[in-house]
Amino acid sequence: MIRKANSKPTVPTVRCAIYTRKSTDEGLDQEFNSLDAQRESGEAFIASQRGAGWVCLSERYDDGGFTGGNMDRPALKRLLADIDAGKVDCVVVYKVDRLSRSLLDFAKIMEVFDQKKVSFVSVTQQFNTATSMGRLVLNVLLSFAQFEREIIGERIRDKIAANRRKGKWTGGTPILGYDVDRSGGRPKLVVNAAEAARVREVFRLYLEHGSLLPVVEELVRRGWSNKTWRTKAGEPKGGQPFDRGTLHALLTNPLYAGKLRHKANVYDGEHEAIVDPLVFEQVQKRLQENCRCGGVGVRNRYGALLKRLLYCKPCGHTMVHNFTGRNGKHYRYYTCTHAIKSGRKSCPTGSLPAAEIERWVVDKIRGIARDRKLQAEVARQAKKLAGAGLKDLETEAAGLRRDLARYHAELRKRTAGGPVRGVKATRIADLHGLIAQADSRLAEVRVQLEQQEHTRIEEHDVLAAFVDFDSVWNALSPREQAQLLALLVERVEFDGATSEIAITFHPTTIKTLAKEQRGETV
Repeated sequence: MIRKANSKPTVPTVRCAIYTRKSTDEGLDQEFNSLDAQRESGEAFIASQRGAGWVCLSERYDDGGFTGGNMDRPALKRLLADIDAGKVDCVVVYKVDRLSRSLLDFAKIMEVFDQKKVSFVSVTQQFNTATSMGRLVLNVLLSFAQFEREIIGERIRDKIAANRRKGKWTGGTPILGYDVDRSGGRPKLVVNAAEAARVREVFRLYLEHGSLLPVVEELVRRGWSNKTWRTKAGEPKGGQPFDRGTLHALLTNPLYAGKLRHKANVYDGEHEAIVDPLVFEQVQKRLQENCRCGGVGVRNRYGALLKRLLYCKPCGHTMVHNFTGRNGKHYRYYTCTHAIKSGRKSCPTGSLPAAEIERWVVDKIRGIARDRKLQAEVARQAKKLAGAGLKDLETEAAGLRRDLARYHAELRKRTAGGPVRGVKATRIADLHGLIAQADSRLAEVRVQLEQQEHTRIEEHDVLAAFVDFDSVWNALSPREQAQLLALLVERVEFDGATSEIAITFHPTTIKTLAKEQRGETV
């Protein structure tokens, strides 16, 4: 009698990846840290499932010092890449919130797991993601994890506010004049003697000159720069030269007077002051006196016709309208913003008399109706500008059509057979929203394309638009003249090196004016 050998069924191998995370890097330099403890628990759980074919992968996926509120984590990205490559069958974590504390991010991760048929196990929270009840429990746990993260955020903000009220520095970017002492339990600001002397000299220079720009030019001449410091990783930061913005930030920082600011409140600080409080107050008073910001309603009261239109060609920066008074008279001029921030020597244009440049632009527009060459040049520029806009719209429309085709294909695939629930239902709802957004934007782009087709500019359009410009211009108030130029002109560029001026017109406005002059329907 021949006995048949008993053949055991082959148990499929389940390749298990252990993911660990810790929100801060505190304690990670210890021989056995939190990440090691999480991995040890995961390895023990996988060993208990050895009879089911579970095998622990040697690759470590450890994120130390990364928040669970987003997915910007290197180890998580490696894990998802390995899952996509088919190297992982099961992901093991110590607790659910180690993977993510965001409900939206967790749903995205679980969608990837479902697509690649990867199971998910939490060592301390037993549930089965294959059942609807298991998914419900998982989402409830994650909702509490997100709630806990938000509570922790509120506690941190409250703690920062309490520390500021007690005058304790709570961290941030190091500033000129102070170093950060981390030798104690909490970082503190300590005076850097050499830098502190420079800070006091900056305050003295401002009181001497009474203006930001001369001080910036003097600091550049001396070769002084902003604070240079290194991150924990040793990467150098800072060291940029001073401009008006960074100088103003230094002069208005209450840290130098021994104070701490928290939102709208200022408290006495524990750190040593660098600048005498009386000197600091004098500087604040001078800064307020020099501020001429009168609000939006009064910024163009001197009739700046080229406001937001005039640009410095060598720098590429806008030229802003300014004025000065002398002997009861106001003198208007336009100044390059780069020259304002970094000094007149940094820009070949510097300043322009406002009346002269405005008169030149208006006379050039007046002459268009009498000069065929100018008409041809304006028409050429308008065609070029409209063509670039038409190409951008056509590219966007093609991209939207591709997106819609992809969304519809995925929607058909997800709704073809089988119940719709859990993460699958969430993705289907997202797809409907994306399709609605893309359809709405595509309709807008089609309307804009039709408008572009109807605004092709020819020389006769330019002539019709500007033939009556002179009489219209003379009948307008200064405010209305500025509004008309803003409608007609897109950009005026002045080259300080060659004294050349270039005007770019709005093609749609020219076409509209031409139709109005010909009595056509607009």
